[in-house]
Amino acid sequence: MSEPAAEEASRTGDAVATPSASWWEDFIDILYAPSTVFRRREHSGFLVPMLVVTLVVGTLVVLNSGVLQPVMDAEFTRATAAAMKKNPNVSAEMMEKMRGTGEKIAKVGAFVIMPVLMFCVGLILWLCGKMLDARQTLAQAIMVSAFAMVPRIIENALNGVQGLLLDPSALNGRYRLTLGPGRFLDPDTASPLLLALVGRLDLFTLWVTVLLAIGLAVTGRISRQRAMIAGVLVWIIGGLLPILQAMRA
Repeated sequence: MSEPAAEEASRTGDAVATPSASWWEDFIDILYAPSTVFRRREHSGFLVPMLVVTLVVGTLVVLNSGVLQPVMDAEFTRATAAAMKKNPNVSAEMMEKMRGTGEKIAKVGAFVIMPVLMFCVGLILWLCGKMLDARQTLAQAIMVSAFAMVPRIIENALNGVQGLLLDPSALNGRYRLTLGPGRFLDPDTASPLLLALVGRLDLFTLWVTVLLAIGLAVTGRISRQRAMIAGVLVWIIGGLLPILQAMRA
Protein backbone atom coordinates (compact mmCIF):
# COMPACT_ATOMS: atom_id res chain seq x y z
CA MET A 1 0.00 0.00 0.00
CA SER A 2 1.35 3.44 -0.92
CA GLU A 3 2.05 6.01 1.79
CA PRO A 4 -0.86 8.34 0.76
CA ALA A 5 -3.23 5.36 0.69
CA ALA A 6 -1.96 4.18 4.06
CA GLU A 7 -2.50 7.63 5.54
CA GLU A 8 -6.03 7.81 4.11
CA ALA A 9 -6.82 4.36 5.48
CA SER A 10 -5.46 5.42 8.85
CA ARG A 11 -7.76 8.46 8.93
CA THR A 12 -10.85 6.54 7.93
CA GLY A 13 -10.20 3.72 10.36
CA ASP A 14 -9.55 1.03 7.73
CA ALA A 15 -7.07 -1.68 8.64
CA VAL A 16 -3.55 -1.02 7.46
CA ALA A 17 -1.29 -4.01 7.08
CA THR A 18 2.01 -3.45 8.84
CA PRO A 19 4.84 -5.91 9.12
CA SER A 20 5.40 -7.46 12.52
CA ALA A 21 8.56 -6.50 14.35
CA SER A 22 10.18 -6.98 17.73
CA TRP A 23 10.09 -4.24 20.34
CA TRP A 24 13.77 -3.39 19.95
CA GLU A 25 13.20 -2.65 16.25
CA ASP A 26 10.60 -0.06 17.21
CA PHE A 27 13.23 2.06 18.95
CA ILE A 28 15.24 2.17 15.72
CA ASP A 29 12.33 2.53 13.32
CA ILE A 30 10.85 5.42 15.30
CA LEU A 31 13.82 7.53 14.16
CA TYR A 32 13.12 7.21 10.43
CA ALA A 33 9.72 5.48 9.99
CA PRO A 34 7.58 6.73 12.90
CA SER A 35 4.24 6.18 11.16
CA THR A 36 5.01 2.47 10.84
CA VAL A 37 5.82 2.18 14.54
CA PHE A 38 2.71 4.04 15.67
CA ARG A 39 0.55 1.99 13.32
CA ARG A 40 1.78 -1.39 14.53
CA ARG A 41 1.83 -0.43 18.22
CA GLU A 42 -1.38 1.59 18.50
CA HIS A 43 -3.04 -1.24 20.44
CA SER A 44 0.05 -2.54 22.27
CA GLY A 45 -0.02 -0.24 25.29
CA PHE A 46 2.58 2.20 26.56
CA LEU A 47 4.37 0.32 29.35
CA VAL A 48 7.22 -1.14 27.27
CA PRO A 49 8.32 2.10 25.53
CA MET A 50 7.82 4.07 28.74
CA LEU A 51 9.96 1.64 30.74
CA VAL A 52 12.74 1.44 28.14
CA VAL A 53 13.02 5.19 27.61
CA THR A 54 12.95 5.83 31.38
CA LEU A 55 15.67 3.30 32.15
CA VAL A 56 17.98 4.37 29.32
CA VAL A 57 17.60 8.11 29.88
CA GLY A 58 17.92 7.71 33.66
CA THR A 59 21.08 5.62 33.26
CA LEU A 60 22.61 8.18 30.90
CA VAL A 61 21.83 11.01 33.33
CA VAL A 62 23.66 9.15 36.10
CA LEU A 63 26.62 8.31 33.85
CA ASN A 64 26.85 11.90 32.60
CA SER A 65 26.73 13.46 36.06
CA GLY A 66 30.54 13.55 36.32
CA VAL A 67 31.41 15.09 32.95
CA LEU A 68 28.50 17.54 33.19
CA GLN A 69 29.45 18.75 36.67
CA PRO A 70 30.49 22.19 35.29
CA VAL A 71 26.93 22.71 34.03
CA MET A 72 25.45 21.81 37.43
CA ASP A 73 27.99 24.03 39.21
CA ALA A 74 27.14 27.01 37.01
CA GLU A 75 23.38 26.52 37.39
CA PHE A 76 23.74 26.16 41.17
CA THR A 77 25.84 29.32 41.39
CA ARG A 78 23.20 31.34 39.53
CA ALA A 79 20.39 29.83 41.59
CA THR A 80 22.25 30.70 44.81
CA ALA A 81 22.78 34.29 43.71
CA ALA A 82 19.12 34.65 42.74
CA ALA A 83 17.89 33.14 46.02
CA MET A 84 20.13 35.39 48.12
CA LYS A 85 19.03 38.44 46.16
CA LYS A 86 15.37 37.56 46.60
CA ASN A 87 15.68 36.66 50.29
CA PRO A 88 18.52 38.28 52.28
CA ASN A 89 18.03 35.68 55.03
CA VAL A 90 19.31 32.96 52.72
CA SER A 91 23.05 32.47 53.10
CA ALA A 92 25.60 30.78 50.88
CA GLU A 93 26.18 28.22 53.65
CA MET A 94 22.50 27.28 53.69
CA MET A 95 22.47 26.83 49.94
CA GLU A 96 25.64 24.73 50.03
CA LYS A 97 24.07 22.36 52.54
CA MET A 98 21.16 21.86 50.18
CA ARG A 99 23.47 21.23 47.26
CA GLY A 100 24.51 17.69 48.17
CA THR A 101 20.93 16.57 48.62
CA GLY A 102 19.90 18.29 45.41
CA GLU A 103 22.59 16.58 43.35
CA LYS A 104 21.66 13.15 44.72
CA ILE A 105 18.02 13.77 43.88
CA ALA A 106 18.98 14.97 40.39
CA LYS A 107 20.84 11.72 39.65
CA VAL A 108 17.81 9.56 40.32
CA GLY A 109 15.24 12.17 39.38
CA ALA A 110 15.13 11.14 35.73
CA PHE A 111 13.83 7.70 36.72
CA VAL A 112 10.82 9.45 38.27
CA ILE A 113 10.50 12.50 36.06
CA MET A 114 10.55 10.71 32.71
CA PRO A 115 7.44 8.51 33.21
CA VAL A 116 5.57 11.45 34.76
CA LEU A 117 6.62 13.63 31.82
CA MET A 118 5.50 11.03 29.28
CA PHE A 119 2.13 10.69 30.99
CA CYS A 120 1.60 14.48 31.17
CA VAL A 121 2.65 15.04 27.54
CA GLY A 122 0.38 12.19 26.48
CA LEU A 123 -2.52 13.70 28.41
CA ILE A 124 -1.97 17.12 26.82
CA LEU A 125 -1.67 15.53 23.37
CA TRP A 126 -4.92 13.62 23.94
CA LEU A 127 -6.75 16.78 25.03
CA CYS A 128 -5.42 18.80 22.10
CA GLY A 129 -6.37 15.98 19.76
CA LYS A 130 -9.93 15.96 21.09
CA MET A 131 -10.19 19.64 20.17
CA LEU A 132 -9.49 18.59 16.57
CA ASP A 133 -11.83 15.57 16.49
CA ALA A 134 -9.11 12.95 16.93
CA ARG A 135 -10.24 9.44 17.88
CA GLN A 136 -7.11 8.71 19.84
CA THR A 137 -7.50 7.12 23.28
CA LEU A 138 -5.55 8.33 26.31
CA ALA A 139 -3.55 5.09 26.37
CA GLN A 140 -2.61 5.59 22.71
CA ALA A 141 -1.61 9.19 23.41
CA ILE A 142 0.73 8.06 26.21
CA MET A 143 2.17 5.38 23.91
CA VAL A 144 2.85 8.06 21.29
CA SER A 145 4.42 10.27 23.95
CA ALA A 146 6.68 7.45 25.13
CA PHE A 147 7.98 6.67 21.65
CA ALA A 148 8.29 10.39 20.87
CA MET A 149 10.79 10.68 23.75
CA VAL A 150 13.26 8.28 22.08
CA PRO A 151 15.23 11.26 20.65
CA ARG A 152 15.90 12.25 24.28
CA ILE A 153 18.08 9.14 24.49
CA ILE A 154 20.23 10.48 21.66
CA GLU A 155 20.23 13.92 23.26
CA ASN A 156 21.51 12.63 26.60
CA ALA A 157 24.16 10.49 24.90
CA LEU A 158 25.29 13.53 22.91
CA ASN A 159 25.37 15.62 26.10
CA GLY A 160 27.81 13.13 27.59
CA VAL A 161 30.04 13.34 24.53
CA GLN A 162 29.98 17.14 24.72
CA GLY A 163 30.92 16.98 28.38
CA LEU A 164 33.96 14.90 27.49
CA LEU A 165 35.13 16.94 24.52
CA LEU A 166 34.24 20.57 25.25
CA ASP A 167 36.17 23.00 27.42
CA PRO A 168 34.57 22.90 30.91
CA SER A 169 34.66 26.71 31.04
CA ALA A 170 32.27 26.78 28.08
CA LEU A 171 29.73 24.63 29.92
CA ASN A 172 28.33 27.42 32.06
CA GLY A 173 24.66 26.56 31.59
CA ARG A 174 22.34 23.81 30.45
CA TYR A 175 21.41 25.65 27.26
CA ARG A 176 25.07 25.45 26.19
CA LEU A 177 24.43 21.77 25.46
CA THR A 178 21.39 22.34 23.26
CA LEU A 179 21.33 22.27 19.46
CA GLY A 180 19.53 25.56 19.06
CA PRO A 181 19.99 29.33 19.41
CA GLY A 182 20.22 29.03 23.20
CA ARG A 183 23.63 27.42 22.74
CA PHE A 184 25.08 30.76 21.59
CA LEU A 185 23.72 32.89 24.44
CA ASP A 186 25.72 33.51 27.60
CA PRO A 187 23.48 32.44 30.51
CA ASP A 188 25.36 34.82 32.83
CA THR A 189 24.26 37.86 30.81
CA ALA A 190 21.25 36.77 28.75
CA SER A 191 17.72 37.23 30.03
CA PRO A 192 16.30 34.06 31.63
CA LEU A 193 13.08 34.72 29.72
CA LEU A 194 14.94 34.87 26.41
CA LEU A 195 16.75 31.63 27.23
CA ALA A 196 13.46 29.92 28.08
CA LEU A 197 11.93 31.07 24.81
CA VAL A 198 14.79 30.07 22.51
CA GLY A 199 15.20 26.84 24.47
CA ARG A 200 11.98 25.65 22.84
CA LEU A 201 13.72 25.90 19.46
CA ASP A 202 16.15 23.13 20.33
CA LEU A 203 16.48 20.42 17.66
CA PHE A 204 15.47 17.58 19.98
CA THR A 205 12.42 19.44 21.33
CA LEU A 206 11.24 20.08 17.78
CA TRP A 207 11.94 16.45 16.85
CA VAL A 208 9.81 15.22 19.76
CA THR A 209 7.03 17.62 18.72
CA VAL A 210 7.01 16.29 15.14
CA LEU A 211 6.83 12.70 16.40
CA LEU A 212 3.90 13.61 18.65
CA ALA A 213 2.04 15.08 15.67
CA ILE A 214 2.74 12.05 13.47
CA GLY A 215 1.61 9.71 16.23
CA LEU A 216 -1.60 11.68 16.70
CA ALA A 217 -2.33 11.59 12.96
CA VAL A 218 -1.93 7.80 12.89
CA THR A 219 -3.71 6.82 16.09
CA GLY A 220 -6.25 9.65 16.07
CA ARG A 221 -7.31 9.14 12.45
CA ILE A 222 -6.92 12.80 11.52
CA SER A 223 -4.99 14.58 8.79
CA ARG A 224 -1.34 15.51 9.20
CA GLN A 225 -2.32 19.18 8.99
CA ARG A 226 -4.66 18.92 11.98
CA ALA A 227 -2.16 16.81 13.86
CA MET A 228 0.55 19.44 13.34
CA ILE A 229 -1.77 22.09 14.80
CA ALA A 230 -2.18 19.90 17.88
CA GLY A 231 1.60 19.40 17.97
CA VAL A 232 2.17 23.16 17.97
CA LEU A 233 -0.32 23.52 20.83
CA VAL A 234 1.55 20.86 22.82
CA TRP A 235 4.84 22.64 22.05
CA ILE A 236 3.44 25.95 23.31
CA ILE A 237 1.95 24.42 26.46
CA GLY A 238 5.23 22.62 27.16
CA GLY A 239 7.04 25.94 27.19
CA LEU A 240 4.73 27.66 29.65
CA LEU A 241 6.33 26.29 32.83
CA PRO A 242 9.96 27.27 32.02
CA ILE A 243 8.75 30.63 30.75
CA LEU A 244 6.80 31.31 33.94
CA GLN A 245 9.82 30.26 36.02
CA ALA A 246 12.00 32.61 33.99
CA MET A 247 9.56 35.47 34.49
CA ARG A 248 9.66 34.88 38.25
CA ALA A 249 13.45 34.91 38.15
